[in-house]
Amino acid sequence: MKNALITGSTKGMGRAIAIAFAKEGVNLAINSRNVDDLAAFKTELLQINPNIKVFTAVADGSNREQLLQFANGTRENLGQISIIVNNLGMYKYSKILADEQGLFEQMINTNLMPAYELYRFFGADMVSARSGHIFNICSVASLNPVVEAGIYSVTKAALLSLNNTMRLEMQEHGVKVTAVIPGSTLTDSWKGQVVDKDTMVLPEDIASAIVTIYKMSTGANVDQITIKPVGGQL
Repeated sequence: MKNALITGSTKGMGRAIAIAFAKEGVNLAINSRNVDDLAAFKTELLQINPNIKVFTAVADGSNREQLLQFANGTRENLGQISIIVNNLGMYKYSKILADEQGLFEQMINTNLMPAYELYRFFGADMVSARSGHIFNICSVASLNPVVEAGIYSVTKAALLSLNNTMRLEMQEHGVKVTAVIPGSTLTDSWKGQVVDKDTMVLPEDIASAIVTIYKMSTGANVDQITIKPVGGQL
């Protein structure tokens, strides 16, 4: 049985990805700052597939110490991790000149640091096993900056660069690394706004793409996939 760690996994894309992997019979490690959300989602995942293991940790993924405690608990409870999905992220409408004090550090610690630390934590294990797949959830803003979300665009571009460096480091070891680049996707980032879900990418679309990529043959890697609304960005 394969084991997957997914950050930001109780809402939006992370939630959909966890459900998709549960249906595939993959054991899961999930975290959240909210103990009730975490417990409820664990129950839901085990109802979907009673044959999997679900390890949970009450942890803030943007806090390095709590993130590494989650990673260590995952290793102790599930063993070898085959799949990492770096999904944790935050979006903030703000031009850089208008950024609140501390937003830069918050964005780095949420959108970039977890992927870096989990790579360093689990990477050597994947190299030894000569297998594994890391998915980094980037954004179309990593390709085309959104001026109204300046530091978000910067951190997502940095995540894409980190992804590409990971892939080059890992390719000789048989470990796959994929950048997933969603466009306008119906997540909590759009809370409070009037949107038509039929004009957007759904979290389930991202989850389906990730599972499909993961199930490809051993010799195939999708370096990067962009998924945008059929009618263009909102």
